Amino acid sequence: MSRLVVASIGPASSVQDGGRHGAQRYGLTVSGAMDRLSLAAANTLVGNEPFAASVEIGPFGATFTARDGAVRVAISGAPRNADVAGNPVAMDTSVTLKDGETLTLGFARGGAFTYLAIEGAIKGEMVFGSLAVNARAGLGSPYPRPLQAGDEFSVDAASGAGELRIELPKPISGPIRVVLGPQDDEFDDANKALFLGSEWKISATSDRMGYRLEGPAIKHLHGHNIVSDGTVNGSIQVPGNGSPIALMMDRGTSGGYPKIATVITADVGRLAQTSAGTAFRFRAVSMAEAQDEVRKFAQLIRNLPDRLRSADSVALNIEALSDANVAGYAVSAMDAGTWQVTAEP
Repeated sequence: MSRLVVASIGPASSVQDGGRHGAQRYGLTVSGAMDRLSLAAANTLVGNEPFAASVEIGPFGATFTARDGAVRVAISGAPRNADVAGNPVAMDTSVTLKDGETLTLGFARGGAFTYLAIEGAIKGEMVFGSLAVNARAGLGSPYPRPLQAGDEFSVDAASGAGELRIELPKPISGPIRVVLGPQDDEFDDANKALFLGSEWKISATSDRMGYRLEGPAIKHLHGHNIVSDGTVNGSIQVPGNGSPIALMMDRGTSGGYPKIATVITADVGRLAQTSAGTAFRFRAVSMAEAQDEVRKFAQLIRNLPDRLRSADSVALNIEALSDANVAGYAVSAMDAGTWQVTAEP
C-alpha cells in the first residue's frame, strides 16, 4: 500500500462517488459527485468503476503528495493548471506520482469542480453502499467532512500501467434544459415566461445542497407553501422571496415550496459546473426529450473506455492553439516598423 497525503486544499472539497441510493425513504439524500461525467472520466483513466469514490475538488487549488511508494491518479472536470515537480499535467489524463512527488492544482477556470481519481479507488467504510460525504449529516468515509490539510488516503501502489488520456465530447453550450413542473401550475404564464426568458446567475452563497439563483423575483399564484413532497436533483423550488433555488446533491429529500421546473438529468452536471456570477438561461423541453438525453448520457458513460488513448499519442488541438500565445509578440501589417528588420552593415 501507498499513501496519498493532502498537503493543502481549499473549501468545498470532499470524497464523493456515485451517491448512496435506496435510502431516500428514510430521509437520507443521495449526495455524490456534482458532475457525474467528470467523475466517471477520471475513474476510467485509472481503471476504476465509473462512479468509484474520488476526491471532488472545489474551485480553489490543492496539492497532493505520494508517500511510501508511487501513486497513479487522474484528473478531469473544471480545467485548471496542474503540474508534478514543475512539469505540466494536462486535464483528462492520468499521471503517476513517484514517492515524494507532489501534484499541484491551481484554481478552477470556467467551472467549479475537478475530480482526482486514484488507481484502485479510495477505501473506506460504506454507509448504504457509498462513501459519499454529506457534511451536514456527518456521513462519508474515510472523512465525513470536507477534506483538510494533513488528511491522507491509504491507496493501492501504482500498477506501472502506461499513462492514458480520454477524448471527451465537446461540452454542450446553450441554456440549461428543464422540464416544467411538477408544480408549474402554481405560477401564471407571465411568471413562467419570466423564468424561461431571463438571465440567471448563481449566488456565491450556494453550496452542494442548493444553488441560489440571482435574477427577477418569480411570483406565486397561491402563496409559497405547499404540502411537502419529494424532491430530486435539479428540482427548482421558489420560496417566498421569489428567488429560485436549484436543489443539488445534498438536498433534502422533500420540500414544501412549489417547484417551477426540474433540470434534466443530463444537464445537472452542466449546472453544477456553472461558476458563480456567470449568466445563463433555462430552456423548457418535453419529457420525451429529457428521457432521450438521459439515455444518451448513460450510453456516453458506458462507452468511456472506448475513448481512452495513449497519453504519448498527441493529436493537434486547434482550439487549444487558438487560445495559446504561440507568438512572442503581435505585429501590425500596416506598420512596417513592427516587423521590418533592417540588415546590419
